[in-house]
Amino acid sequence: MQTVCLIVPCYNEEQRLSTADFLAFLDGHPDVTICLVDDGSSDRTRQVLEALRDQRPGQVLVHPVSPNGGKAAAVRSGVLFAIRSGPWPILGYWDADLSTPLSEVDQLRAVLDREPTCCLTMGSRVKRLGSQIERRVVRHVLGRIFAACATGILGFPVYDSQCGAKLFRREVVEVFFSEPFMTRWLFDLEMLARLRNQVGVKAMEAAREVPLGQWREVRGSKLRLADMIQVPRELLQIRSHYNVTPKA
Repeated sequence: MQTVCLIVPCYNEEQRLSTADFLAFLDGHPDVTICLVDDGSSDRTRQVLEALRDQRPGQVLVHPVSPNGGKAAAVRSGVLFAIRSGPWPILGYWDADLSTPLSEVDQLRAVLDREPTCCLTMGSRVKRLGSQIERRVVRHVLGRIFAACATGILGFPVYDSQCGAKLFRREVVEVFFSEPFMTRWLFDLEMLARLRNQVGVKAMEAAREVPLGQWREVRGSKLRLADMIQVPRELLQIRSHYNVTPKA
C-alpha cells in the first residue's frame, strides 16, 4: 500500500538531480511515491525527470508547470496534483538537491506514526553530538538571524522553519494549500500561520521539529540576494495578512 507521497520541486536541476539516490530510496521504500514537479525549467530537467519516472513508473509521478513560479507555487501545485492522483494519507515536500538525505523521511514519518495529534513534522538542522550537519558558518549565522526575526515578528518559536524537508497528514492539505501563498520563499511560515488560524493557540502543539541526523549544504541555491533583502518586508506581510500577533 502506498502511504507517502513526496513532492520534489525542480527548477533547472538537470546537472544536480541524483537519479541514483532517488532510485535507491524507492527500492527500499515500496510504499513511497515521489512526485517530481518541473517548475518551468529552461534546461533538460523535464527529460531527466521523465527518464526517472520511466524507470519506476509505479512510484514516480512527473508534474510539469509553466512558467516558472518559484518554490512555493511549485510545491502547492504538486501537492494539489498528488491528492488528485492517489489516496496517500501522508504527503510532504523535499528539496531536489537532497541536502536532506531521503533516509530522513523515516524519522519524520515515525513522529507522525507515534503522535496522532501531530499533523506536521519539520526537519530541523540542529548541529549536535551524533549528527552530521555540514553547513557553512555564514549560512548558519544568517539562519539564526532569520529565526530570531521570525520569532520576534510572528511569535512562532520555531528553530528552523526553512529546512526543505517536511511531512504532513492529508487532512491538513486544505488548511495549508487551498489558497496561493503570498511569498515565494517563506511559505513554510505561511503554513504555520494558516495552521494557527485554523486550530488556534494549539497550532504549535500540532507541529513538531525533528532534529535531522544528516544534512549537507549543496551549492547552487536558487535563493538570490534580492530575495533575502525582501525577508523583513515579507515577514511583516505575513503578520499583517494572517493577523499574527506575537506574544509580549
